[in-house]
Amino acid sequence: MSLILHYHPYSRAAGTIWALEEAGVPYELKVVDIMKGEQKRPELVALNPMGKLPTLVDGDLVVTEAAAIALYLADRYAPGRLAPALDDPRRGTYLRWAFFAPSVIEPAVMARSSGWTVKEVSAGWGSHDAMIAATESALRGKPFLLGEQFSMADVVFGGLLRFLIGFRQIDARPAFTDYVARLDARPAFQRAEARNLAMCQQLGLK
Repeated sequence: MSLILHYHPYSRAAGTIWALEEAGVPYELKVVDIMKGEQKRPELVALNPMGKLPTLVDGDLVVTEAAAIALYLADRYAPGRLAPALDDPRRGTYLRWAFFAPSVIEPAVMARSSGWTVKEVSAGWGSHDAMIAATESALRGKPFLLGEQFSMADVVFGGLLRFLIGFRQIDARPAFTDYVARLDARPAFQRAEARNLAMCQQLGLK
């Protein structure tokens, strides 16, 4: 049975396509027209109380939140290849940076762009400058977060960096742009981009 991804190309579900392509599992897209607010319809809210995308259905299981979906796919369908084994010491690094992206990078960027005044000791994301320094440290001296091996953490972490650089919400530092360029060269990413573009064209968005 194919996995079902509730999806719109102008949502975070576009990044989930990359995770699915890396995992190499068959999947079906169920388009949700966010322009018409379809993500708030009862049938989707029953699956995802937030009424948001992406929402992944795998048999009787529902997984929401883009990072959680990516890590689930790696553990379920590509253990050892995209996710370190439970007893692999690298799993700590894998989880560290996969969670760092949505819980530190994104809110730190949003706080700065929105002009939020927060106490560094109170905010879980610390300061913007500390976030940038930590993000650079994750990539220093290695092609991917785990070193030579690409993992699903790179989809989560790198996908967010690509988005933020593309929308000029974070400085395009060489460490970031070089890393994103390596990710862009991956065949699975290119397949995902092609599918997202095709869906945009099919929906009359391009």
